[in-house]
Amino acid sequence: MLYQRSSALFKAAQEVIPGGVNSPVRAFSAVGGTPIFAKSAKGAYVYDEDGNRFIDYINSWGPMLLGHAFPPVVEAVIEKAKLGTSFGMPTAIETEIAELAVSMVPNIDKIRFVNSGTEACMSAIRLARGFTKKDKIIKFAGCYHGHSDSFLIAAGSGAITFGTPNSPGVTEGTAKDTLLAKYNDIDNVKALVEANKNSIAAIIVEPVAGNMGCIPPVEGFLEGLRAVCDANDILLIFDEVMTGFRLAKGGVQELKSVNADIVCFGKVVGGGLPVGAFAARNEIMNHLAPLGPVYQAGTLSGNPLAMAAGLAMLKAIQADKGLINRLEEKTKYLHVGISEALNKNNVTHTINRIGSMISVHFAEDAVVDFDSAAKGNNETFKKFFHGMLNEGIYIAPSAFETWFITDALTYEDLNSTIAAVEQIAKTL
Repeated sequence: MLYQRSSALFKAAQEVIPGGVNSPVRAFSAVGGTPIFAKSAKGAYVYDEDGNRFIDYINSWGPMLLGHAFPPVVEAVIEKAKLGTSFGMPTAIETEIAELAVSMVPNIDKIRFVNSGTEACMSAIRLARGFTKKDKIIKFAGCYHGHSDSFLIAAGSGAITFGTPNSPGVTEGTAKDTLLAKYNDIDNVKALVEANKNSIAAIIVEPVAGNMGCIPPVEGFLEGLRAVCDANDILLIFDEVMTGFRLAKGGVQELKSVNADIVCFGKVVGGGLPVGAFAARNEIMNHLAPLGPVYQAGTLSGNPLAMAAGLAMLKAIQADKGLINRLEEKTKYLHVGISEALNKNNVTHTINRIGSMISVHFAEDAVVDFDSAAKGNNETFKKFFHGMLNEGIYIAPSAFETWFITDALTYEDLNSTIAAVEQIAKTL
C-alpha cells in the first residue's frame, strides 16, 4: 500500500504538534514507520488519506462497539448540535443518560460525567481519599489509568513501601503515595497492605487489563481484592474505561459478580465522543461537591453532544439482547482461526481473550501480568504489525494493547483477517 499523503501529513504535523501526534502511541514509535492518517470510517472499516481501506481492530481504542459512524449515534449528535453545542448549564439529557447507566450497572446509585477516562480515574482517586481520609493508593504494574500524576509511577528499590516517578514532572511527594503491585498476584497485594497499615485509601485496577495486551484476571484475583478491601477499610476502584458496557451490559462487575466501590467509565459510555464518568453508592458519591467537601468540576462535563452520543449508544446496547453473545462468538472465531494459522507455521505465540477483547502475544509462556507480557518477542510483533497493515488490517501499533472487536465485523472480515495472518506467519 502507498502512504504518500499520510507521510506528508505526518511531516507537517511534526512541525506544530509534539512528535506529530496528540497521543504518543499514534506515532508508531514502538513499531517503526509512518502513522496512518485516518480520513473516514464506516462500520468495521477505516479509510486513510491515501484512500486505503483497513479492517479496524482498534475501533478508536474501544468505543465503536457497534461500528464506526453508527447511524443512531450520528443522528443524535446532529440533531443535538442544531440546538447548541455547549451551555455550561444543566440539561435534561444528562439526567436521562445517568438514569440509564445507573440502571445497567450493579452497585451504583449516582454517576458523574467528566470529559475523559483520565479525568474519571483522577477524580475517583480524589473521592476515595476524601471519603476514607487516607492518602495512599495501590495500582498495578501494566495497568493504565490515564496520565494523572498519581498513576505515572514505576517500581523503585523500595517497591514494597513506595514507588518512584516514571515521568519527569511527577514529584517524589506524589510518588510516595502510590504503591505498585503485581497484577494477578493477590499475595503481593496483601504484603503491600500489611506494610502500609491504615494508610491505603483505595486499590485501583483494570478488572480486565487492556494496556499490556488483553490480560483477564486469574480465578480468585478480583474476589481476593474485594476481600482485602473489606478487611482493611479500603475502597476498590474498577477502571472500566475499556470494559464498561463492552464485556457485559453492566461491565466486569456483572460479568464476574464482584462489586467495586467506585467504577470509572469512558469509551463506550460516550459513543465515541470525549466522555468519562465515575460512579458509586450514595454514601460515597454524596461526598462530592456541591453535596460534600470533595471538589470536582468541569466546564464541558455533561456536554450535550457527548451526552446525546452516549445515550444513543447505551440505548442500542440495552435493546440488543444478543449483542454481547455475538461479540463473544466473533472474538472466539477470530482467536481459533489466528491460533491455527500461527500454529501451522510454527510461530510461538499465546492468545488472551475475554468477551470482545483479544490480543496476540509472541511469547512462549502464559501472559498473566506485565512481566510476562514484556517477555514477548517485540521484533516478531513489529513484522506482524506491518504485515497486517500491508494486508489492509489495522491493529494497535503496540504489543501492549488489546484489540477491540466490533459487531460491525462480518465473518467474511474475520476470514480475511485469518487468511492474512496465515500469509504473514510464513515470514515470521
